[in-house]
Amino acid sequence: MSVFNGATLLITGGTGSFGNAVLKHFLESDVGQIRIFSRDEKKQDDMRHELQAKHPDYANKVKFYIGDVRDPRSLADVMPGVDYIFHAAALKQVPSCEFFPMQAVKTNIEGTDNMLHAAIEAKVSRVVCLSTDKAAYPINAMGISKAMMEHVITANARVAAERGNTVICCTRYGNVMCSRGSVIPLFIDQIKAGAPITITNPEMTRFLMNLDEAVDLVQFAFEHANPGDLFVQKADASTIGDLAKAVQQLFGDTGTRIIGTRHGEKLYETLLTTEEKLRSEDMGRYFRVSADNRDLNYDKYFVKGEILTQSDEAYTSHNTIRLDVAGVVKKLLTTDYVQEQLANENNKG
Repeated sequence: MSVFNGATLLITGGTGSFGNAVLKHFLESDVGQIRIFSRDEKKQDDMRHELQAKHPDYANKVKFYIGDVRDPRSLADVMPGVDYIFHAAALKQVPSCEFFPMQAVKTNIEGTDNMLHAAIEAKVSRVVCLSTDKAAYPINAMGISKAMMEHVITANARVAAERGNTVICCTRYGNVMCSRGSVIPLFIDQIKAGAPITITNPEMTRFLMNLDEAVDLVQFAFEHANPGDLFVQKADASTIGDLAKAVQQLFGDTGTRIIGTRHGEKLYETLLTTEEKLRSEDMGRYFRVSADNRDLNYDKYFVKGEILTQSDEAYTSHNTIRLDVAGVVKKLLTTDYVQEQLANENNKG
C-alpha cells in the first residue's frame, strides 16, 4: 500500500504534457481521485473522451475543474479534500514570454503564490512545484519568472513549515523531449512536409529528459522532500546539431537550415548554479538543494564568521554526460511520441 492509496491528487495545468504523463502513471494505481485543473475546456474535453474510450474502468477516477491559477477563487474551490498537488500550470514558451512578460508574471509568479496560499489554507499535505533549468542564471523573461517562482515557493514553504501542515518543495528539470512546443515535434513535422530542419545554433547544448523521467523526478521529490527543498535530476544532454541528425536518422534527411538564436535563448542550460551546487546533496540519480533557512537577523551570521564559498562549477548541459547521435537516437526511442510517429509512418508505407 502506497501513500497514494485512496488519496486525492490535484494536477494544475493537468491537460499539458506533464499532466498527461502523470495521469498515465497514476490512473491505474491505488490513488483515490485525480483532479485535473486547467483553463482550457477543449483540452479537458479531449482528455475526458480519451479516458472514456481507452480506460473506461478508471475514467470516473478523474475529475475535471475549469479554473486559472490567476484566480484565487477557482483555486479555493478545487482544494477541499485534496491531499497532494503537482503544480505544472505555467507559461513555458521563451519567445512568447519575451514579448508578453507580464503574462509570465501573472501565471508563473502570482499564480504559484495563489496556489500555495490556497493549499496551505486547505491543509494540503504535500505540494511539488515544477520549475525549469531556465530559472538558473536566467537571461529571459520566462526564466526570470520561474526564478521568482522558486523564491515564492521557498517563502511559502517557510510559512507552511511554521504552521506544520503542508510540505512544499520544487523540482527543476531541463527540456522534456516531445512536450508541447518543444523542438522534436517541430523537426518531425518539417521532415514530413519535405522541408529542411531549422536549427538555431548547432553547437547549443540542451538537457534531454523524457516524460517518464520528469514524473520520476516529481515522485522522488514527493517522497524525500523537506520544506523548501529543490530537486534536480542528473540528465543527459546533446548538441542541437546532433539532436537534428538523430531525428533525421529516424524520419529521413531533408537537409538543415541555420536560422540563428531565438529571443532569449542560451548557448547551454544550467540545472544547478555554482552556489546551489555547493549546498547540494548527491542522492544518486538526483541532487537535493536544501532551502536557505536563515532569517533576516544577518548580524549573528557575521559574528559567528560563517563563510560561504563556491563550487568549482555549475551543473550544465555543457558538462554533463554528452550523448552522441546514436545515443540521442536511443533516447528518442524511449518517448511515446516518437514511437507513435514512427508507427504512423510505417502504416503509411
